Amino acid sequence: MSSSNEENKPTIKVTKDGPYIVSNLENLRNSKGVFIETKPVIALCRCGGSTTKPFCSGAHTTNGFSGDKQEDRVPDQVDTYVGEKITIHDNRGVCSHMGHCTDNLPNVFRMKTEPWIDPDGASPEEIEHVIKMCPSGALSYTKDGVLHKEYPHEPEIFVGKNRSYNVVGGIELEDPDGSKPETQDHYTLCRCGGSRNKPFCDGTHWYNEFDDETN
Repeated sequence: MSSSNEENKPTIKVTKDGPYIVSNLENLRNSKGVFIETKPVIALCRCGGSTTKPFCSGAHTTNGFSGDKQEDRVPDQVDTYVGEKITIHDNRGVCSHMGHCTDNLPNVFRMKTEPWIDPDGASPEEIEHVIKMCPSGALSYTKDGVLHKEYPHEPEIFVGKNRSYNVVGGIELEDPDGSKPETQDHYTLCRCGGSRNKPFCDGTHWYNEFDDETN
């Protein structure tokens, strides 16, 4: 039984300069909250040019899309900020810059200030709540000696409005180049084609005017 369950687990395979090949996914939802019909194997666009978003239309074969990481990307490393009651961990290298942290707790996540995180700027409960909003896995926390970076959820891919794919529920990412998310529990994948840290989203969609009217 366990072997069968393993075979049916959803996975995402990153193809070289091509789409994400997604297997065994039941829940694919767009930004309007509408569930999109899936098949046992689907190909999701990651070049940004598909005419059938979120599915691949083959545009990557003609628009020069490259899935390579850029050398000047933000380094993939975890920084730790120790507070009296809670410790915050942050990996800027996988951040998708959704802004949940800076919008909801500006006294903790402080833009244009160094150090940019103050773990004593709000109650541990408030910090926990906001960190759990982080879609990319960039933020996590340690409390009472226990690291918290995974939050149970049914496997799902959410197609963000003019932004990334938000992946939750422990869907395994298979990348031939060896890219690993900060946590398999939740991470964000680029779908605009412009991230410097492919396959992960780095917020470039905010600047390259990526548009997907349908989703």
